[in-house]
Amino acid sequence: MDKAITTFFEERKAAWLKKNISSSMSELEISEVEQQCESIFSLNQWLPNAAKRAGQISISTHPCTFSHPSARKNKNGYASSIIANAAHTNDGFVRTGNVSVEADALGNAAALDVYKFLTLEMDDGQTLIEHLEQDTPQARTLLTRANHEEGADYQTLKQGFLEMTSVGSEVITSSKIKQVFFPVNAESGREPSITTYHQLSLLTASGIVFELRKRLDSMRFGDAIKIARDKHKKYEVHDGYREIYNLTTIGYGGTKPQNISVLNNQNGGKTHLFMSAPPKLKDRNIHFPKSDFFSQNVNYYQCKHQFYQLHQLYKSHENNMHIRAERDAYYQSVIDHIIEKMWQVRSVALEQYIPDDNQLSSVQKTWLCEQEDSKILRETTDDWLEMIIKSITTFLLHGYEKVLGKKAFKFSDEEQGFMHKIVVNNKEALR
Repeated sequence: MDKAITTFFEERKAAWLKKNISSSMSELEISEVEQQCESIFSLNQWLPNAAKRAGQISISTHPCTFSHPSARKNKNGYASSIIANAAHTNDGFVRTGNVSVEADALGNAAALDVYKFLTLEMDDGQTLIEHLEQDTPQARTLLTRANHEEGADYQTLKQGFLEMTSVGSEVITSSKIKQVFFPVNAESGREPSITTYHQLSLLTASGIVFELRKRLDSMRFGDAIKIARDKHKKYEVHDGYREIYNLTTIGYGGTKPQNISVLNNQNGGKTHLFMSAPPKLKDRNIHFPKSDFFSQNVNYYQCKHQFYQLHQLYKSHENNMHIRAERDAYYQSVIDHIIEKMWQVRSVALEQYIPDDNQLSSVQKTWLCEQEDSKILRETTDDWLEMIIKSITTFLLHGYEKVLGKKAFKFSDEEQGFMHKIVVNNKEALR
């Protein structure tokens, strides 16, 4: 027999003897118990018994018992075991087929020894149940060693063991499993207003779930990680390590994890969950403009106080040095507001400016962007600056007219020229 099978029976015998032999027994009693053990675990007795019990366990890649312990069998019926076979694809998803994990199993915990027996890995790397499915000589040799007089012929034993992988011809779900009705294309010939739905039962890919726990535990509690953490605390050089924060642990099955699945039982019913709260978004008081600074970052009504005060000056029809100085101060206040906004936008330019998603004119890109090429153009050329000065002058003129509406005075070309002159005085501040 294969070494894995021999080891399996030796371990079972040792465990059975430890349970049934006590220190108070005589040598004769011990000898009788040992003979009984050999009989129980002989191939001609154990194999037919195991084949009958194999159907009590079902191999499944997505056990329904993770959704509800009673989903498999309840007063309303039972749910089919699901064995998903998905091809590996380099699509970037963590899913069945892309992660190499062992299949899970669920059913009567008393039949777990049969599951372990059938999932033994032989010398050729295949499991015993794979040998049975392929009808290999190794499988025939093993099963034909059973007592034929008991009716335990090869085909009977094989069919009994393969009940563990049988999913039946009909797929049945359970009301205890979360259901989703997914809309699909309406059938041809039906009214367009009638929507057709496909019912989905949401199941847990337990193999992937426990592979995640295995990798997380290795990352958190491995020997190399412990050494690296100790060196880190002592400020010593180390190869580095990774931390996963805000993990939580979820339990399946309570005090009886074996009632959920084999993998769940092997992991004590515990697995880890990543933090799944929505991300915390950073508040943005300043937004880099996508098309135009003067329409997206500054607003005429942000300067309405200055425009109203200018209007009061215009209404007085006085013209002396004090009136002109006050007028100039209000013009300068609006320009200062624009310059302040300019610096705010520049402060977020490196973070928020996305070239492929931005429609700013080349002039405003030179003025506002903080990339090296824009900064060089800003410092060495003046063509762009003349365009910005013209835009600010237009903002002053239109801002006054927009805020005051019909009350606004019509400016002469001379006054517009004077506005332009005030903006030019801020030329270096705008650079």
